[in-house]
Amino acid sequence: MLFRVLPGSPVPLGEQIAACVRGAIADGTATPGERLPSAREVADSLGVNVHTVLRGYQRLRDEGLIELRRGRGAVITSAPGGAGRARLTEAVHGLVSQARELGLTDQEVLTLVDNVLGSAPVTTGPDRDD
Repeated sequence: MLFRVLPGSPVPLGEQIAACVRGAIADGTATPGERLPSAREVADSLGVNVHTVLRGYQRLRDEGLIELRRGRGAVITSAPGGAGRARLTEAVHGLVSQARELGLTDQEVLTLVDNVLGSAPVTTGPDRDD
């Protein structure tokens, strides 16, 4: 897996690392069950602190995209909809980035999303347990 970061970017390095993995999951180049490189390997290859990589991995864990196992490392989850979830998470990050550029507050963004959710028809599909 290829990791690229831009040290001068306003996006924190840990988030950039998470975005690399998220993108690989979304486009199918990283598959369920695949082990990610160790945090130390990634840190050494990028010239960043190992804790920076761990923050990125922890973010992915919180998003449900990877599992962190002591002694086994980081593994891409086999949860249903992993690639779709990764694409959706990327879209949310894009939404937040655009909102920041426009100067919207967090509450304004939440209100916009809430309004869309409130007006969107409720649908069920094969993936839903409703």
